[in-house]
Amino acid sequence: MSLSPPPNPELPTTDLFIDGAFSAGATGERRDVRCPTTGRVLATVSEANSDDVLRATAAARRAFDLGGWPHATPRERAAVIERAAAILERDGERIAELETLDTGKPLAESRDDLAQVADVFRYYAALVRTEAGEVNRAEGAALSLTLRRPAGVVAMITPWNYPLLQASWKVAPALAAGCTFVLKPSELTPLTTLALAEVLAEAGLPPGVANVVTGAGATVGAALVDDPRVDVVSFTGGIATGRLIARAAAERAARVALELGGKNPNIVLADADLAVAADRALDAVFFHAGQVCSAGSRLLVDERVHDELVARVCARAERIRLGAGWDVGTEMGPLISSEHREKVEGYVALALAEGARLAVGGARPAEPELAAGAFLRPTVITDLPSDGRVAREEIFGPVLTVERVAGLDDALARANATDTGLAAGVWTRELKTALTAAERLRFGTVWWNDFHPYFPEAPWGGFKASGVGRELGRSGLREYQEEQHLYLQADPRPSGSFGRSG
Repeated sequence: MSLSPPPNPELPTTDLFIDGAFSAGATGERRDVRCPTTGRVLATVSEANSDDVLRATAAARRAFDLGGWPHATPRERAAVIERAAAILERDGERIAELETLDTGKPLAESRDDLAQVADVFRYYAALVRTEAGEVNRAEGAALSLTLRRPAGVVAMITPWNYPLLQASWKVAPALAAGCTFVLKPSELTPLTTLALAEVLAEAGLPPGVANVVTGAGATVGAALVDDPRVDVVSFTGGIATGRLIARAAAERAARVALELGGKNPNIVLADADLAVAADRALDAVFFHAGQVCSAGSRLLVDERVHDELVARVCARAERIRLGAGWDVGTEMGPLISSEHREKVEGYVALALAEGARLAVGGARPAEPELAAGAFLRPTVITDLPSDGRVAREEIFGPVLTVERVAGLDDALARANATDTGLAAGVWTRELKTALTAAERLRFGTVWWNDFHPYFPEAPWGGFKASGVGRELGRSGLREYQEEQHLYLQADPRPSGSFGRSG
């Protein structure tokens, strides 16, 4: 095992990207970006302040109001987006390595992310080519049309767990719609977003259409959300921050799209294929060390198969290989930071205090070569009480909690008894049972005999506190469009309604 990263990783330009050019922040301050695997500094990145945000939003506003991008034909916009996809594929290995260094995830996962990013760009390039308005019925020699116009300037705030993938879910449809934007990545993982700025510039995007500002959420993110030149705010992240953003945007009636995570149940019924269900339960929670908004961190198992399934899961979880993402044998990398690891460890302690039992893991690895990274052993907790905090709150780490349920009705009641509703899985051999479960589960995505797949063509988002709006699919494009009614009268005549007497 080697925790030495690939030699001399090729870094993107680490300044702010505003109005088509890279430049340092107004104060000249810079922030260290550290590798969560080794704790070493990967790069120093410009730290924006509110003045830099104003400069970026002004560029985006100018490009929207005076530039040609909102008025480009769908074919013209699609051509630029397709070129960006081709560049992402050309540079995919370099950017995937950068994503692994920045986030700690295994390189195989980063490569999958990059393939999906290119796929998202290609999907929206194809979709915008087929966009059409609607013709409404009108009387006489009149024509009533419903048209879709670009919504304006978009503020995008993306998380640290899937920096480039989450950015693509916002950037590709916004560009397809004809919007301009200012994107703020997480200050923990900004490098691949800066690489995306380079890609868009090379693809021929006009200056001011795409802008990237790096820095802390409390200053840069807040300034973006409060800027009156911003028409739409698109945020992916925690529920508490999402509520603050929604309140701030509501003050000036700006539109919001929020993806706020969830507490996602994975239900295994008595007739399920236990070998496959156990295998996919590991995928559901241990991909990217559980730092996934749709992680299946809550396993609800029918009491008739509970012990067998738990035994299968625990036996596999104990064998998961921790290590650096660039090592071929690594199956799970570190958490994003030591601070986040402490938060996850706090949830493990809380679960035990609530009466649960630690079956596997729950501790930091003993290997000396892993000591510098934010590693935590894959953890399985059983006998979790359904009314405790750990059963309701998102952990966002490699922790699987298991609850024993008395059949389908009990499982569905417990699954729905949370404030969030992003994604859920159901394992059963019966299609009728799966359809019944999907109808009753209050979640934006329900998987039957699977967990985690998504497609650019299908909408992504949650019920309840998991968010507002949808990403991906046609719905994802609609988040960046306004509907306009156009009425055309070919035979205008006086109505004679007023002033008829005298």
